[in-house]
Amino acid sequence: MKYLDEYRDPALARQLLAELRRTATEPWRIMEVCGGQTHTLVRQGIDELLPAGIRMIHGPGCPVCVTPLETLDRAMAIAARPGVIFTSFGDMLRVPGSDTDLLSLRAHGADVRVIYTPMDAVRIARDRPDREVVFLAVGFETTAPANAMAVLHAARLGLPNFSLLVSHVLVPPAMTALLNDPDCEVQAFLAAGHVCAVMGWREYEPIAADHRVPIVVTGFEPLDLLEGILMATAQLEHGRCEVENQYLRAVRRSGNTEAQDAIARVFRVTDRAWRGIGTLPDSGLELADAYQRFDAADRFDVGGLRPAEDPECIAGAILTGARLPTDCTAYGTRCTPRHPLGAPMVSTEGTCAAFHAAGRTKEVSRP
Repeated sequence: MKYLDEYRDPALARQLLAELRRTATEPWRIMEVCGGQTHTLVRQGIDELLPAGIRMIHGPGCPVCVTPLETLDRAMAIAARPGVIFTSFGDMLRVPGSDTDLLSLRAHGADVRVIYTPMDAVRIARDRPDREVVFLAVGFETTAPANAMAVLHAARLGLPNFSLLVSHVLVPPAMTALLNDPDCEVQAFLAAGHVCAVMGWREYEPIAADHRVPIVVTGFEPLDLLEGILMATAQLEHGRCEVENQYLRAVRRSGNTEAQDAIARVFRVTDRAWRGIGTLPDSGLELADAYQRFDAADRFDVGGLRPAEDPECIAGAILTGARLPTDCTAYGTRCTPRHPLGAPMVSTEGTCAAFHAAGRTKEVSRP
């Protein structure tokens, strides 16, 4: 496939690894923010091929993993109601809530449907005016524009039976929260290329300057990640703390301004709970006042649910990079992709699922 094989060339990968070994003279700790990047690193064994002094810390950039338990329980409560068509992307169906998941509810008769775009939910609401249609709107800045456009389209159509259960989170506040933790070991970041394709990288510049950390906007293929790690390492070695863009083929500094305008029109910034991490200030999106009528949590009066996490799951420590999946006593035994305790094992972007799929049974050596 054009523009895919080129970024998986083993000869170029070996050249980048050789250059990285020449560049790195000290141990460095670099966090890749995105779960998709984590899967590439682990599946391809890149984290084990790096020079001994460079350690990758796997960050909280899996949107499924950080969706709080309360949102999932609200989703179950709404989906179980008669007269509701509950819609979601497929990766959310097996994420466990307190007692069940959406796939199990569907097996017991709930009308839970997998869709591929939020516009599908709008069309269902238009075609079924006798039913309440709810879309589970989760994710980072990447999915927010499409969800905003769905709300705008539903408003134009005057649909009274369409709503969103919103749990959007924002990347820069999470990075700042990690860096403000006195135990943080992160010395540089690989920023998620798809988020920056929407938002650009201007909002990362104050983070790099204030916290003295290099940030490299990076793609998702093996060569993208190797080049991003090399660029971050070169900055660390030379004492630079800048935002650089490895993902030139997809990202501009200003991002996609039309997508940003749609987000700003439909949503507003709010404090948001992150599963396993806690509530971070100004780290999420909620519907603005003008579109509050599309808020499913209000419509179905489920906003008060406050469940407790399974105490055996160490998802928070894994999502912040403090622990590896193999540090968890339940990993691979009581917690597997078929029977997950927490979202990092069930999600296709979760660190636990990445380790399990790659057959990791022991901790990667740390300098």
